[in-house]
Amino acid sequence: MIGIAATTSLASRLLRPLLRSGRPLVATLVAVGFALSSVAPALASSVEVRLQLPVRARLDLADKKTITVAPFLVVTQEEESIDSGGVDVEDEFEGYLTRLLKRKTHLKVLEPGPVDYPTYDLQDLAANKEFWRYLGERTNADLILSGSLDFDIQDRSGYRTEEYVSPFDGRTYYRQVLVEQTGFEYDIVMEVFDGRTGERLYSDNFKDFKRFEGESVDPLTGMFENLYSLEDRISGVFTQRLVETSRLLFTN
Repeated sequence: MIGIAATTSLASRLLRPLLRSGRPLVATLVAVGFALSSVAPALASSVEVRLQLPVRARLDLADKKTITVAPFLVVTQEEESIDSGGVDVEDEFEGYLTRLLKRKTHLKVLEPGPVDYPTYDLQDLAANKEFWRYLGERTNADLILSGSLDFDIQDRSGYRTEEYVSPFDGRTYYRQVLVEQTGFEYDIVMEVFDGRTGERLYSDNFKDFKRFEGESVDPLTGMFENLYSLEDRISGVFTQRLVETSRLLFTN
């Protein structure tokens, strides 16, 4: 079987006369590509391998040592949402973020203390550099993490069509069956501010939806299923992560 060196030699032999002909480079490369593709099966075989590739963190933390998690603004639930069953969404989410930062980063997490926002409009609040600079000075935090969150529990019950075989005549029929389902939806806006300048360094929106059979699903179960699905993306803001991908290796 002809190896990679032979393939390179063949490409060179095909390319030289085409370049001398004065044809445009793109047309030349296309012509060579067709020529090589016609003999590719005879030149080499390939094997697919799975690789883990590093993805850099969204933020540069080289000179950052501390962070504080300021209260997130909780968006009012939609009318069709089911009551959250007494779950403190803000407290649970901020506790999760704190644990995630301690586990995944080198940052020291500082307590923010009581925070009195000058406005509860997220866009206006994000643009208020003086406020974030003041909060950074008060907490001695290099970074301030804040934003908004909306956690909805939705009744997704409804009828669906399914087949069944009659025990009397053996024929297949269709019938409408009530399926009880509960949906959990998380919509998180995360923003990171520089504690020294008040500048917004990062902003992104993370969303996830989970559907469970039944109407009596524990709200905490749904909430953390959403968060576990988003964990890699959230932690990727602050730390390098690995992603799996496939590559083709050519062999003789």
